[in-house]
Formats: sequence, C-alpha cells, structure tokens
Amino acid sequence: MKLIGSTTSAFVRKVRVVLAEKRLDYQFVEENPWSSDRVPGAGNPLGKVPRLVMDGNDAMFDSRVIVEYLDTLSPVGKLIPGTGRERAEIKTWEALADGLLDAGALARLEATWDGRGEGQRCQAWIDRQLAKVRAALQMMSQGLGEKPYCCGIHFTLADVAVGCALGWLDLRFPEINWRAEHPNLASLQAKLSERPSFVATRPPQA
Repeated sequence: MKLIGSTTSAFVRKVRVVLAEKRLDYQFVEENPWSSDRVPGAGNPLGKVPRLVMDGNDAMFDSRVIVEYLDTLSPVGKLIPGTGRERAEIKTWEALADGLLDAGALARLEATWDGRGEGQRCQAWIDRQLAKVRAALQMMSQGLGEKPYCCGIHFTLADVAVGCALGWLDLRFPEINWRAEHPNLASLQAKLSERPSFVATRPPQA
C-alpha cells in the first residue's frame, strides 16, 4: 500500500497512527495539496489528502473511509467495533475531532491563504470557525470526564482522532490554551504522546 499525504495534516496523521497501531507495512509519499504545481483532481477529485493507493492503482480517499478499511486488515489492535452502540460512540468522537479540524482549517486558510489580500480577509468568519473549535474542545472534555480514554478503559479510534486533532491545534494554533481550560484533555494527550505510533508521526514544527 502507498499512503499519499502531508506530514502536517492531522487527517493524514490519523491514518498513519492507525497503520502503526495495526502494524501494517506501507510506503509514505509526501504531497502538499496546496502546492501551486499540483494538478487538481489527481487521485482525488476533491484535491485532498490522505489517499491510500492499493494494488491496481485504485485510490481510496477520506481518512474516515481509509481507517475503517485498515482496521479490517489485521486483528492486531482492533480500533473500531463491528456493530452496536460502542461503534456509534467511537465514530461520533471521530466526527467531532474531524469537525474541529475542518473548522480550524477554515479559520487558518481565511487568515493565511496567499490567494487573498489583507483587505479580503473576514475576521468575523475566522471568529465563527474558532468558536466551533472551542465548542468542540468543550464537548470533548465533557465526554471524556474522568475516563482514561475517550470511550472508557480501552484505546480506540476515538483516541487516535482526538489526539491527532489536539496535536494539530498545538501546531497551527499554539495561542489556544486548551490545556489550561481542559486539564483532562491535557492528561489524555500526554498519555497518547508517549505511544510509539504518535511519537513516530509527530508533525514537524512550523
């Protein structure tokens, strides 16, 4: 398998963490989806990463689709239950983490994308997206409570998604002091950061 993506993307990191936890071999190919020389639609009509290329050059995209597929390839470190309420809970955590990332990315692009001049940027839009980020953090903190992991006593895809989202916030929005506001999330992140899968996929500092 070949994984195409950026080392700074939390969506790509989520897939890389799952690959490491499942002990699956793959080749990583670095690609910046915002590069000016990248052809839109190459491998993914949405122009996003990650993409997982399999035998026959078939490409699978969207991190949620990819991690679900990867979890079926090996019984090692099962991350998503096959059915039931626990599965729905884990996928809801993933949706929450991905939603935080989507809002954060929209805020960052509005503030930094070089396709717009300073007079074209909308601070109200940035504030609206960052409010979603803070609301997601609050919900994560409430959902975690005093549990060791997002869904109880076992490490699951929920923790992978949340850990990658929090790591991305540290990279792109260091001014958001989420650790002080949500110490239980800080404790979870500290624990996750020691796992080999998270250590090996830590994004380079900007």
